[in-house]
Amino acid sequence: MSARKTLAIMTATAALIAGPVLSAHASTATPTDQQTAYAAQARTAGLSDRQAGELQRRVDAETARDPQARQISANRLTTAGGTVTVAVPGRAETRDLASPETALACNNGHLCIVDGRGYSYDYYQCGYYSFDGVGNGTFNNNQTSGTRARFYNSDGSERWSNVAKSTGTASWTPVFYIRPC
Repeated sequence: MSARKTLAIMTATAALIAGPVLSAHASTATPTDQQTAYAAQARTAGLSDRQAGELQRRVDAETARDPQARQISANRLTTAGGTVTVAVPGRAETRDLASPETALACNNGHLCIVDGRGYSYDYYQCGYYSFDGVGNGTFNNNQTSGTRARFYNSDGSERWSNVAKSTGTASWTPVFYIRPC
């Protein structure tokens, strides 16, 4: 794992641990209606309180890393280029808890990635985006045939690319930026 990703993970972990200690009102804060709804989604999906808490910590770490990210369900966020679905503790397959009976699909015109943590990234807007996937995983370049997805190193140099339509496996730890199309 690169020094940049290690530092980012350590910083996010420290923020999660120190946040409640440094904020005098953190332990007495009243949850918002949205937070209550997300907690209810987690309970409906069968998560224990511990699992639901761990899931929210994972989602909070993603929103801390990407200020443009917005939580839209218990484990799903919108991002500048698409969505991220965070892996649910204790579950083998990643699903959006807002509709857990429906498996995540890679729609036509999308670039979809699953990293080593089980996080599912769905890019459907062209652009140049920071990427924080880790470990080995898969991709589905389901964009218009011939569209080239590009994957970049920390210095912005191209690491590799892939032409749609195709699927494969990749190591995501060295990928820092993605240009889906």
